[in-house]
Amino acid sequence: MPDPSHITFILIEEFSHLAFSCAVEPLRIANLVSGQDLYSWSFVSEHGEHAVCSNGSVTLVHGGFDSLPKSDQIFVLSGIHMRNHASKPLLALLRRERARGTAIGALCSGAWLLAEAGFLNEMQAAIHWEYHDAFTEAFPDVNLVRSVFVVDEKHITASGGTATADLMLHLIERDHGVELAMDVADQMVYNAVRNATAKQRVSLQSRNGMRNIHLAKAIEVMRNNIETPVSPSAIADELGISTRQLERLFGKYLNTSPKKYFMEMRLERAQKLLLQTEASVTEVAMACGFENPGHFSRVFRLSFGVTPHAQRNKID
Repeated sequence: MPDPSHITFILIEEFSHLAFSCAVEPLRIANLVSGQDLYSWSFVSEHGEHAVCSNGSVTLVHGGFDSLPKSDQIFVLSGIHMRNHASKPLLALLRRERARGTAIGALCSGAWLLAEAGFLNEMQAAIHWEYHDAFTEAFPDVNLVRSVFVVDEKHITASGGTATADLMLHLIERDHGVELAMDVADQMVYNAVRNATAKQRVSLQSRNGMRNIHLAKAIEVMRNNIETPVSPSAIADELGISTRQLERLFGKYLNTSPKKYFMEMRLERAQKLLLQTEASVTEVAMACGFENPGHFSRVFRLSFGVTPHAQRNKID
């Protein structure tokens, strides 16, 4: 009987408890239903005693960074405020293990920490959708994708939540066959397993109960041009419809105008960048297509009730 594959989970303070459970339980169940010790695992944290997740639960760990066991795979598991926990000891540990040839991956927001360590340049990576805008600004050399997980790269990444279960089931299938993976999914009462190409968020069409291809394409054009906004007439021209038709589509399905919808999209991104990055207000304004910081400040305040500077100060 071969030795079990050992996986070490580096638990970062404020980690996601949902992603944690979705990572460990499939391994436990794989051992249970197979009747074999296929997997073993360890938990480590920077201080070596415990780690506190974002819901306040405390998880005991097996050791600290100085007592990392020999591992076939390491996963960095973080959650909210991951930027606050990119410590020098953590980055040094990751670089040391990479030099040893250990496979290193990340779950939930953990891809941010791998990017901080310089691991993901020129690679595809997945991270929880909430951090997409900030991640793209901070790490332009990483090919961020909206897939639930990325497994065909040197560093495996999963976007968190139940996407972590999707990844673990994929790894179980890779290591031990599709039948075992299906048995594990059945034990989890998990009948909606997704492959790596599945997208994180429900499509715009599904969220709004619509199937209008022109509206979906118009919003995609907006999303791809946040830094250099285009006019409704230019969008309509690209779609091959009239500006009036575009106005009617937004009014019918979204009860708004294209111009207002685009502005709200840009402001929503600006708010995320203010909350999740250290970019200056002027840099945020430029990244969201506002050439005049004064104008940006005025429309931001009208939308959110605070100025961009006040928004930033709320998290300092």
